[in-house]
Amino acid sequence: MKSLIGLFLIIATTIHANEQKITLSSTTSTQNSGLYDYILPIFTAETGISVKVVAVGTGQAIRIAKNGDADALLVHHRPSEDAFIAENYGIQRFDVMYNDFVLIGPKTDGIIFHNLNEFFNTAQISGSLDFVSRGDDSGTHKKELELWDYFNKMPPLGKWYREIGSGMGATLNMASATNSYTLSDRGTWLSFGNKGDLVIKWAGDLIMKNPYGLILVNPDKFPHTHSKQARIFANWITSPKGQKVIGNFRVDGKQLFCPDSDKEKKSRLACPAQ
Repeated sequence: MKSLIGLFLIIATTIHANEQKITLSSTTSTQNSGLYDYILPIFTAETGISVKVVAVGTGQAIRIAKNGDADALLVHHRPSEDAFIAENYGIQRFDVMYNDFVLIGPKTDGIIFHNLNEFFNTAQISGSLDFVSRGDDSGTHKKELELWDYFNKMPPLGKWYREIGSGMGATLNMASATNSYTLSDRGTWLSFGNKGDLVIKWAGDLIMKNPYGLILVNPDKFPHTHSKQARIFANWITSPKGQKVIGNFRVDGKQLFCPDSDKEKKSRLACPAQ
């Protein structure tokens, strides 16, 4: 009996050791859009590797990976991604996809902006536009702060500017409830179901492009990570098949993300997603 129990323990331990899985530290924008619910079952069916997604803001996603609690990282703030690799936490970065950031605001306020410079200066100087910021160190929050600095040369200050420290969905809900402006990634905006009076007030500038990168966590720094399985995931999601799956993902018939791994074909993609 004891030998039989011992055999079961050995088998169970072997199965656990060979378990095909990875943990992906990623952003709320990719999760909230429904992208992972669409593409990951396809990946798992083809490879037998399951993917656990930890969806948080980009800053927190990077901290999770730096703690060795993820096998791969998929985020959307290139300076932070480059720093992650430079600090030897990651070994390789892959272009995966992109969409764009969009400026969201109330349709009925009757305000028309002719360019982004006009919006950011009007908001800061007049203080007449209410703005809701994620304020959570996410990729979208980082981008928003970069835009304030680029167009206005100073951080937003005043009661009209509210940082809520929450994800994109909660930020859009707050903007909808208060008829305020905010910055969103297009994927979350298109899949958001509580738009109310909100519409896209500005989009399309090159500065609003929103690229996503996948980084493999360094197995030399964290030997316990599932580096082999993470590499298989990276190869699949950047392969023609994986890229086609990303490009086929739709919400209400609209494409949310643009395949971005084949540099030779970037200029021929019908993107950013509209």
